[in-house]
Amino acid sequence: MLLEKKILSLVGGKPNKKRTLKLVKWLQKKHLLQAKMRCRRCHHRMKLILNANKIDYCEWVCRRQTHRGRSTTKSPRSGSLFERSKCTLFNWMKFIYRFAQGLRLRQIDMLREGITGSSRTLSKMAKTLRRVCRHSMKAYVRRKGQVVGRHREFVMIDESNFRHKRKYGRGRFAQTWARRKWVFGILGVSQRRRRPILRLVKRRSRHHLVPLIERHVYPGSQIISDEWRAYRGILTRLGYQHFSVNHSRWFVDPRTGGHTQNLERAWSTFKGYVWRMRGNRTESMLKEHLFLIEWTYWLGNRHRDGPLGRLLKDIRHMFHL
Repeated sequence: MLLEKKILSLVGGKPNKKRTLKLVKWLQKKHLLQAKMRCRRCHHRMKLILNANKIDYCEWVCRRQTHRGRSTTKSPRSGSLFERSKCTLFNWMKFIYRFAQGLRLRQIDMLREGITGSSRTLSKMAKTLRRVCRHSMKAYVRRKGQVVGRHREFVMIDESNFRHKRKYGRGRFAQTWARRKWVFGILGVSQRRRRPILRLVKRRSRHHLVPLIERHVYPGSQIISDEWRAYRGILTRLGYQHFSVNHSRWFVDPRTGGHTQNLERAWSTFKGYVWRMRGNRTESMLKEHLFLIEWTYWLGNRHRDGPLGRLLKDIRHMFHL
C-alpha cells in the first residue's frame, strides 16, 4: 500500500518540469532508470543535465575535450523498459499501476484516464509488460519448479475451451479461431492461497493430459476431477488419491464431499480477462495471457508490496538495472 501511495503521489498531478524530474530521480533510486551512464565514445561518466526541450526535461551529456567540440548525449531512458517509447514517464507509471491491478484491467478505463490516445498503444505497452511477467515466471520455474499438491494442498484438474465467441452467434471464424483452444488447468488449493497451472493442449486425450499431471502434481496428492475418461483409472495406478464428481448428477459428491467449484469459478475469472483483452486471437497471444495469470497467483500476490512491487522488481531484473 505504501508503494501504491508513493506512485500515486508522483503521477497524480499535472505533468510539469518539477514533477517529471522528481519522478526521474525516484525511478533511478528504484533502479528502473540508469543512475549512472558512460559515454560510448570516451567511456567516461556522463552528467545528467536539465533540458526543457526533451520529453523528460533532462538528458545525459558528455562534453570532454577528446570529443573535439562535439557533445555526446543519451536519453535517461537508455537501457530501460521505457526506451524507444514516445509515452511520457507519467503515463508509463500510470499504466504500470493499472496493469498491476491484474485481472480487473480494462482498456476503456485507461483511455478515459488519458494514459494514451489509442488502444493500439495500450496493447503495445501491455505486451511489453506481459513479456516481463513471462520472463520472470520462466525464471521462477527453472529455479524452483512448478509443482502443487504438497503441504496440505489438494489439487483440482479440469479442461476448458478458450475459443473466440462470436457476438450474438453471428459472423465468420478467422483461421486462428477455426479449432477449439483447449486449456488444461491444474489448481492447487490450500487455506492461504490458490496456485493455477494453465497449459494449452491440442487434445483432451490421456496422452496429452496425464504427462502434465505427472510433471506438475506431487506424487501421492489428492486430486479431484470430473469423470472425464482420460483420468479414469490411470491416476490411482500412478499413486495419486483420485476423487471424481459426476457433474451430470450433482456438483458436490454426497459421499466424499469432493467438488471442483474452486476451479470452475477460476475459469470464469480467467476467461473474462482473456476475452476482455482479446487474448485468444492467436495461440502465442493466449499463452502470454496464461503466463500472466500464473504470474499473478504464483509471484504477484505473494510479494510484500503486491503485484505492483513484484512487477517493478521483475523489470529491474530483466533489464539488469
